Amino acid sequence: MISLNPTYLSSFWSQPIVEVNLLVFFNLAGALLLGLLLGYERTYHGRAAGMRTYGIVCMASAALTVFCGYPGFWWGGSSPSALPIDPSRVIQGIVTGVGFLGAGVIMKEGLNISGLTTAASIWASCAIGVLVGVGFFGAAILLTLLMLVLMMWVPKLEVRLPSRRAMGVVMGFLPGVEPKELELKKTILQWGYMVAEGSLSISASQHTTQWNFVMVALKSRPEPNSLFELSRKLREVEGVDSLQISHARN
Repeated sequence: MISLNPTYLSSFWSQPIVEVNLLVFFNLAGALLLGLLLGYERTYHGRAAGMRTYGIVCMASAALTVFCGYPGFWWGGSSPSALPIDPSRVIQGIVTGVGFLGAGVIMKEGLNISGLTTAASIWASCAIGVLVGVGFFGAAILLTLLMLVLMMWVPKLEVRLPSRRAMGVVMGFLPGVEPKELELKKTILQWGYMVAEGSLSISASQHTTQWNFVMVALKSRPEPNSLFELSRKLREVEGVDSLQISHARN
């Protein structure tokens, strides 16, 4: 049993212990800066998780990793039972815990899913903190820069590359109207779109019917191409009473 005498308390401020604390401090400061840099990109684009979230995750991950490297200095270096521990088990716990945090920013609204990129980048900021914690400073800086490139410039590249757009559509029909699936699909096909296989769901009450489905473009520049034109075309379909259309994004 350790007694709280002046000699024991002073061991926490001995030169070796202070030096180790300074090394840990520099690790935490570096991880915090990298986390803030990564978080600023999310703040700039108006995301819910910003600089504070990323800074905290990155710094805390570094803190929980770096202390594993100095077991001989725990409790003022006076505990004979301070044996080396397996950092991989600590890292496993960090990654699992941050995964739950990332899941909290994923939101599903209708056919749209948002927050996946933010959740993935929060998880990556945990990896940056772990790299700083184990002393791979160059790798941590490189991972931060690669993440910034992915989040800032890859979306611009995606816009330039050929792709097939997808729209989530909710159509409400007038009371008593029973829409015909084949006729609607044929009409949409004439515009250069198709109803995604398995996406159609129907909800009906005593008098009205509502269809939910995803429209997928068959080419990169279909006609009509804009959301406004598609909205006008769909509202012209016989029997349509209400319409909601949006890009099916994630």
